[in-house]
Amino acid sequence: MNLEAMDPSQYDKQLDAKREKLAQLFADFNTPSLEVFASEPEHYRMRAEFRVWHEGEDLYYYMFDKVLNQKVRCEQFLPASALINQMMPALMAELRPNTILRHKLFQVDFLSTLSGEILVSLLYHKQLDQQWQDEVQALKQCLGELFKVNIIGRARKQKLVMDRDYVIESLPVSGQTLTYKQIENSFTQPNGKVSIKMLEWAIDITQQSTGDLLELYCGNGNFSIALAQNFNRVLATELAKPSVDSAQYNIEANNIDNLQIIRMSAEDFTDALAKKRSFRRLEGVDLDSYNCNTIFVDPPRAGLDDNTLAMVQGYERIIYISCNPNTLMDNLSVLDKTHKITRFALFDQFPYTDHMESGVLLEKR
Repeated sequence: MNLEAMDPSQYDKQLDAKREKLAQLFADFNTPSLEVFASEPEHYRMRAEFRVWHEGEDLYYYMFDKVLNQKVRCEQFLPASALINQMMPALMAELRPNTILRHKLFQVDFLSTLSGEILVSLLYHKQLDQQWQDEVQALKQCLGELFKVNIIGRARKQKLVMDRDYVIESLPVSGQTLTYKQIENSFTQPNGKVSIKMLEWAIDITQQSTGDLLELYCGNGNFSIALAQNFNRVLATELAKPSVDSAQYNIEANNIDNLQIIRMSAEDFTDALAKKRSFRRLEGVDLDSYNCNTIFVDPPRAGLDDNTLAMVQGYERIIYISCNPNTLMDNLSVLDKTHKITRFALFDQFPYTDHMESGVLLEKR
């Protein structure tokens, strides 16, 4: 990470450079005007991880600056949420004088929310015993006077949870409040306010939709729950069990009655749709009863595999959220033969980096 590049006064200039770069990359696809959704220039990141340095009686967070090629002490961290920045000194003030909690501590991870909850994970090069549990319980009570905090201890083959290992996020989206359970070490959108803009964009482009929606790689139901209002029914798939469990919680918390989550990989589900194989996890699910004319995909950085790519071409509309412009371009070289891009967006999830999150709506030619 280049800490020196994080200058809020230069944010607009850096965002303009991303806008121009993305527009140029996709110029051959005859895209519509690029919609750009900016981030807050500081305190935008809901997650942060810090290594911990021991120096005599001192103890502090640090990150490694690749440009300077050295570790940099972090009393505060500009990209991290205001809540993380408030927690950082409060936590360290309690850890420094505590020989049990600081001993062989090498990393601290934070997961915060816009709703005010925060989760702290303490990572150790030692096994955690009852004495550690007693001390961390006292720590939780102390910090709990100021913060809605939960604490997890991690060591090799060990995870100790002081109450719970998740936070509950509440996002104001298009005039409603959506509730999401976010579990430690499971994927969530890192930039809370840009995530809201992504959800609102997806809701906007699916207004007046007909039929059903199929979503692949649904995670904790982030998009599925927001989009359920625009479709008769939603069928979504996700492979990671913690994310599926969170999605089920989120369905109930948001009173969604037309969304079904199936724990399957996109590749297996593609085979199931093509009736190449039968799967026990699909027992009781009548895939033929769904009238999915819209498909939503938010794949990993590698993009869509060839079989899934061929499958999505059968849908009238494709919503594609991408974290990698290069694999998106590769996939669009195929999809462009059957579909045209009618909406194109840049979501600045990661300010001060080269990372570009984008979204496209493709409609059948």
